[in-house]
Amino acid sequence: MSEQTAQEGTSQGRRVVVVGAGMAGVQTAVALREHAFNGPVTVIGAEPHQPYDRPPLSKAVLLGKAEDSAFDVDFESLGVDLRLGCEVLGLRPAEHELDTEAGPVPYDVLVIATGAEPVTLPGTEGVPGVHLLRTLDDAERLRPVLSRQHDIVVVGAGWIGAEFATAARAAGCAVTVVEAADRPLAGALPAEVTAPMTAWYAAGGTELRTQARVERVEPGAVILADGTRLTAGAVVVGIGARPATAWLAGSGVELGPHGDVLADAHLRTCVQDVYAVGDCASFPSARYGERLLVHHWDNALQGPRTVAANILGETPAVYDPVPYFWSEQFGRFVQYAGHHPAADRMVWRGDPQGPAWTVCWLREERLVALLAVGRPRDLAQGRRLIEAGRRMDPQALADPAKPLKDATAG
Repeated sequence: MSEQTAQEGTSQGRRVVVVGAGMAGVQTAVALREHAFNGPVTVIGAEPHQPYDRPPLSKAVLLGKAEDSAFDVDFESLGVDLRLGCEVLGLRPAEHELDTEAGPVPYDVLVIATGAEPVTLPGTEGVPGVHLLRTLDDAERLRPVLSRQHDIVVVGAGWIGAEFATAARAAGCAVTVVEAADRPLAGALPAEVTAPMTAWYAAGGTELRTQARVERVEPGAVILADGTRLTAGAVVVGIGARPATAWLAGSGVELGPHGDVLADAHLRTCVQDVYAVGDCASFPSARYGERLLVHHWDNALQGPRTVAANILGETPAVYDPVPYFWSEQFGRFVQYAGHHPAADRMVWRGDPQGPAWTVCWLREERLVALLAVGRPRDLAQGRRLIEAGRRMDPQALADPAKPLKDATAG
């Protein structure tokens, strides 16, 4: 990674342009002002709406309990130039300019915060009744679908599929979830952890079909590869997301295999004066010994503080968080912290068939990740233990009556 210019933190007149008006982009602008940066800051967003938070889209906004989820940020008082409904088309680093629908935009420091876009189901383009759930417009299109209590087929049993199924059942819809893998959350968690979660679907009145591949979608129906025809007043696709970085083609910004911007430990890209943060960027984690691409809200909240500190030229700030996210599904509050793939041991706390339990992952007796179902205290204490790198006593850890903080090894 190239070094950023020494002047970028000391010259308050430098223009900072942020591409993306989601959580990561907005928080970058807020963090710059909190760090007393008084140069010009511009935030460019492709959507016409006031910048908004995404988690409520699959909950309160979808169910009509809230009209929107706009951030409580006064951009005018912050002196932030907010340009909405403006798509960025390309980047020309040599000229320090962005190409946008409204013309070129010069920058001194650029922050890429374009987030992720949902993966579409091949063959569904133009088919009526097929929906994604990523934007405010998506949620507004789906709200009347739920109010009419359609039979709904959800494609994908990941986090968003489970959350949408939960909301649709709350609205009185009949819901079938189809998943190509042999279990829900197959790409996120080990089989033994997702096994108890499978029963949540039936308990919540949702039919779950695993090892079910979609052959095609027709108006009013989903046809599976085995010939099964599922009636569908609406189809909601939740099969993942990928970094929204196609606009960077030819810019010289290095992308990873998933289309992620390859940022360094300071969230700088390989291009001078260009940073990347949030869902669109991966970063090297010394804590976990690998590059992480984290598509969750907390990452979009925390990363901008590192970017702002580095733009201001303070002591170079390293970004190496304990990843965290939460989900509400089928009446359960699920929280996850850390990164478990490198673990060498897994410890259960509580009965996974019960309403509240936790799974802990250890590496060389140090806690590296945990998933807590209905045990928020475990999550809060565990996250601090991961950050501290504390060694744990596996036997004490397995006792759900013992606080996590008291299960350390000496």
